[in-house]
Amino acid sequence: MFKMSRIYFWIYAGLLLWGCLLFTQPEGGWDVYFQAFLFGCLQLWPVLAFSWFSHHKPRLFRPLTFLLALPLTSYICLALNADPELIVGMGATAIVLELLFMLDVFYRQRARNSGWLRQPGLEHAVLITIGIIAVALSAMAVSSMDDPAYNSGGQLLIGFEFSIIKVVRNFGTFLVFCLQFILMYLCGYAFFFINSRYLVPIILKQKGILIYLLSGMAVVAFLAPLLAQLVILLPLNRTFGQIFPSNPLRLENAAAGIFIILLSLPIVLALQYARQNNRILSLEKEKARTELDLLKQQINPHFFFNTLNNLYALSMQQSAQTSESILQLSELMRYTIYKGQLPAVAIREEIKYVQDYIQLQQIRLKNTADITFDILTQDEEQLIPPMLLIVFVENAFKHGIENAEDAALLRISLQCSERRLYFCCENSFEEGHETPGIGLSNLRKRLELLYPGRHELRTTIKNHTFKAELQLEL
Repeated sequence: MFKMSRIYFWIYAGLLLWGCLLFTQPEGGWDVYFQAFLFGCLQLWPVLAFSWFSHHKPRLFRPLTFLLALPLTSYICLALNADPELIVGMGATAIVLELLFMLDVFYRQRARNSGWLRQPGLEHAVLITIGIIAVALSAMAVSSMDDPAYNSGGQLLIGFEFSIIKVVRNFGTFLVFCLQFILMYLCGYAFFFINSRYLVPIILKQKGILIYLLSGMAVVAFLAPLLAQLVILLPLNRTFGQIFPSNPLRLENAAAGIFIILLSLPIVLALQYARQNNRILSLEKEKARTELDLLKQQINPHFFFNTLNNLYALSMQQSAQTSESILQLSELMRYTIYKGQLPAVAIREEIKYVQDYIQLQQIRLKNTADITFDILTQDEEQLIPPMLLIVFVENAFKHGIENAEDAALLRISLQCSERRLYFCCENSFEEGHETPGIGLSNLRKRLELLYPGRHELRTTIKNHTFKAELQLEL
């Protein structure tokens, strides 16, 4: 995955190359291009270095780059007889780009923290594109005004020319052109908007293709003459020549509306499908989260009931260990209530929880149990879901060790690396107590939700020994 600073670097590099291309127009060759490239590199090298190395530390390097280094390199280029329009244009554009990057970072941070900011959809993207095209055409039109090759006979042609100095000098004319181009393109956007908001999601979805086509034709018949008349009245038709037919009732105007509707149909259908698919995925994710919460609620009360039964047995025996057991129980309950609701905990916390549980259970055993817990972890801060390993141990005590007539056996092994977790719980049991219990059944469901396709849970019974093995791909 690209780092954001690397993306900024390539955007600034694209600015440099675009500046060289524009400076070479209309008749310049490779010699002019490379001359512009050398001056551009000399001017923009602080910006390129900043974006490549230091964009993740903008507080210090941003003002040094754009308020000190860039003006200095620009002055050096002008002192070396570089073209002022090239240097001013690339320098100003670099500053504007950096401001846009800052606004973009601010927007994305606010979008993560609030619901009212959303990523722009297709309709917003089309409007933004209309604005960009209008600005570009207006800038080229203003840049072509003083060139006899484009402005002769009272009719202005839009040449592939771009001059920031001319745009600033004729800024009022630039704004007038820009507003007229935006209005002209909005007339075409009206067909797209109606198709996206009404014809496809309502008419096509509910009434079928025939009614959709006839409704689209009706919309075109109603709007095409009115919008064409509006465009014809714009002054740009006199400035740039007759862009549209002088008669608003010509079929060419209606054909343009039909073309826009048909062209946007597959795009709108694809977006409708994407929105529906996202809603389905969101509902499935919410359903899985709800099921996981229910499974946690089934596990936790089950554990509390068992532990309270243990404590009750100690109090009946008037054991001196009762107070210590109450303290341990409070620690276990605190972990279950607070840590158990988190999506993940450090594996050392889960291990401590299991160890405390085993110690609490050992107090009330009638017979001696041979219990071992072997631990091998590479990183104690490795995150795993809470209340995951305790299910095996709880099941071993309830269905195996507590019912043992003689000495019982419990072997627990945990191995955890950066990418893999292996947990094995092996306990002895008496005949007639082979039922694994609801805990393991719920655990299987949790694993399907948490690690789909990335886990393996095996249980085997052999020679009065129940063995459960879990492998996770972390």
